[in-house]
Amino acid sequence: MKRLLALLSLAVLTLTSGCAGGGDAGNADTSALVVSGGDSSESYSRADLESLGATESEFNGVAYTGVPVDVLVEDAGFDPASVRAVKAVAADGFTVNYDPGQVFGDGIIVAYALADGSDLSADDGAFRMVLPGQEGKLNLRMLVELQVTQ
Repeated sequence: MKRLLALLSLAVLTLTSGCAGGGDAGNADTSALVVSGGDSSESYSRADLESLGATESEFNGVAYTGVPVDVLVEDAGFDPASVRAVKAVAADGFTVNYDPGQVFGDGIIVAYALADGSDLSADDGAFRMVLPGQEGKLNLRMLVELQVTQ
């Protein structure tokens, strides 16, 4: 009987774990990055980000290549000077809210590759935030969307 209960519990945990995460983020296209705000939304591939100009930055001893957040936000049609907040959304539904002073600065990038040109790790996803010197949770992995508030 204990074995049957244990198996049933495991089955329930397995089934419900696929439902966790919230919202539509589980259905997000992880090969594209969306920059949105108000009625505006732009989608970017890795190649699109590469065309905006590459810069390198480092977090926890790992060097990344990416595009500065302010350059990306401006390319998406937003005036960085009038941005009040940026919310980063991960594929699993995790979010981080930033004020402009946190994400518009030297070395703060949306990474799409390692500095040696290789792809990001599977844990990083196709895109990630890199904020050198900031705590880990601010360096969001599996980035799928930047929501801009003006």
